[in-house]
Amino acid sequence: MSRLTRWAAAMAAAVLLAGCGGGPSGNGRDEGKDRSDPAAAPTPGLPSSLTSQRLDWGHCKAASGSPAPGSDWQCATLKTPLDWSRPDGETIGLALIRARATGERTGSLLFNFGGPGGSGVDTMPSYGSVVGALQQHYDLVSWDPRGVGRSEGVRCRGDRQIQAAEAIDVTPDTPAEERAYFQDAADFGQGCAKAAGKLLAHVSTTDTARDMDLMRQVLGDARMHYFGFSYGTQLGGVYAHLFPRRVGRLVLDAVVDPTADAVGHARNQARGFQRALDGYLKSTGQDPEQGSRKIAGLLERIDAKPLPTSSGRKLTQTSALTGIVLPLYSESSWPALIGALTAAERGDGSALLALADAYNERDSSGRYGTAAHAQRVISCLDAKQRPTPDQARKLLPEFEEISPVFGTFLAWDTAGWCHDWPVAGQYDTPQVSAPGAAPILLIGNTGDPATPYEGTRKMADELGKGVGVELTWKGEGHGAYGNGSDCVDSTVNAYLLHGTVPKDGKVCS
Repeated sequence: MSRLTRWAAAMAAAVLLAGCGGGPSGNGRDEGKDRSDPAAAPTPGLPSSLTSQRLDWGHCKAASGSPAPGSDWQCATLKTPLDWSRPDGETIGLALIRARATGERTGSLLFNFGGPGGSGVDTMPSYGSVVGALQQHYDLVSWDPRGVGRSEGVRCRGDRQIQAAEAIDVTPDTPAEERAYFQDAADFGQGCAKAAGKLLAHVSTTDTARDMDLMRQVLGDARMHYFGFSYGTQLGGVYAHLFPRRVGRLVLDAVVDPTADAVGHARNQARGFQRALDGYLKSTGQDPEQGSRKIAGLLERIDAKPLPTSSGRKLTQTSALTGIVLPLYSESSWPALIGALTAAERGDGSALLALADAYNERDSSGRYGTAAHAQRVISCLDAKQRPTPDQARKLLPEFEEISPVFGTFLAWDTAGWCHDWPVAGQYDTPQVSAPGAAPILLIGNTGDPATPYEGTRKMADELGKGVGVELTWKGEGHGAYGNGSDCVDSTVNAYLLHGTVPKDGKVCS
């Protein structure tokens, strides 16, 4: 399970549920490097072997368990420094994917789908139909950030170990359960250190933002045009802070609160997921308070005695929580939650386990994806704060008051997620101030569970006066663009395609 730490700030689940699609094939033109803009000048200190590299675009290979994307999509590998303090030293490869612009090219539009840890190479083709209008003037480009997927992806433990860890109680009730919980966290960190080696200290959001600017140069763009979802909004804010004069048209959708530390993010998610659960319960005609107590009671019973499933595996409390969380990312998935909870109340955990498996990228043969591994190595390098078990225990009353369903887990997770992590974190909160940057469009959804709406205004304030432009959607689910609001979609398209900046504070209902 994951939040911005454990439950992912990512759009990938919604993207995969939306189905596959892609834009038309490219026009075959070779991109030219526009150096007339001073912002396009190479970053000082970077060797020409990096800034002048030519990408060998070719056929994309199939991912494990998935077919290769269509011929409209091309893949390549970008060479970037392992350690940005030594740009002339060892390099690593970043996997890129693109579909060429179909009309007059404005530039490349980079996409990050969040997590951290989501694979852009795998997700971008599925999202192509959603952003098809943007392909008229942009090459649609995404990538696997360092430590993710095909870009030196990190796997911290094997499939059997992952499945065994599902039995760990993530809301420990006894000293023995606490010891098992924190020992599992420490073991995971050691597995990451062994798997990643020296890369473990170089997968931060700041490292990836610098990779993005090298990507911009190699792709031939004078300015950075970028669409970041969820955690990708934090990445976009960090990029704008580092390179404010290179900001072109940036859209940040499902905005992460940049003022929140590790405990603050957990508190935000307790509120956000409880708010989404309340919306779900109201949609079924239930009183949110009573409905939440009923679900909390179900989870307590599963904690004491895991439920049988048709697969022969047991539904543990850990998997049940994950299974409840997944449908809250998208209102269209609420009916699946109704059926899963009804079955669980009758003693059958199969449907909730299937939802948890989808979230955890577990296939029918028992293989798990590695997005959660990458998420942890990135977020634990970013986050300097390391709450202790005693501090987490003291948070329990507050968090349980915020959310009787999710609060206990999220309180313990503040200490468990990066417990005994092999490398120190870099900051309490990210620096995103970007004085002098062009206007950046921020989209907040009032019903967002993973990145609550209040973070949008805080990002605008942190970016600085005249930079952050806020657009509100009164909707449900994680993210706004492509989720059914013509008002949101047309506003974003006008900004990206024509540079039309909406009035700050615009509301789409």
